[in-house]
Amino acid sequence: MFIEDDGSVKVTKVVYDKDAIDKRVKELGEKITADYKGKDLVMIGVINGALYFLSDITRAVELPLFVDTIGFANIPDTTTKTGRVKITKDVDCDLEGKDVIIVEDVIRTGLTTAYLISNLELQHPKSIKVCTMLLNPDRLLLNLPIEYTGFEINDSWLLGYGLDKKGIGRNLPCIVSVEYQS
Repeated sequence: MFIEDDGSVKVTKVVYDKDAIDKRVKELGEKITADYKGKDLVMIGVINGALYFLSDITRAVELPLFVDTIGFANIPDTTTKTGRVKITKDVDCDLEGKDVIIVEDVIRTGLTTAYLISNLELQHPKSIKVCTMLLNPDRLLLNLPIEYTGFEINDSWLLGYGLDKKGIGRNLPCIVSVEYQS
């Protein structure tokens, strides 16, 4: 199991193992396939956290689709309060008239996702929905078009399958609960 060399992360338990993740991704892929048959689908992953989920979910969708990414940086000390972010990598494709699914690793308050939706709406897509691997419904502050959810979570600190601590731990094939130590 992954633990940082300096001992600052203690894995407390495996929350979702690789098999559970694979099963849920397959189910979501089947649902997206059914919902978007015959449509012009673009799936946009929010980097860096959603890269693993984006890769898996797009392969689970059995339709022609365009895959792109969008990246952002938090504006220090504001994102959790205001949802303000800075786009660091915008989408490269034309979204006008297309059906778009934003692929997230985790949604907690929803403020960043709301900002991304507003930004993408400027390109006049036909529709925008959200697919997130993890959702914390207790912290959600906004009504978002979250159509596909892998798993609901609480306020536990999680690591793996794209989730990180200072960029480390994303490559774990499972999602673990961790205890952060100073």
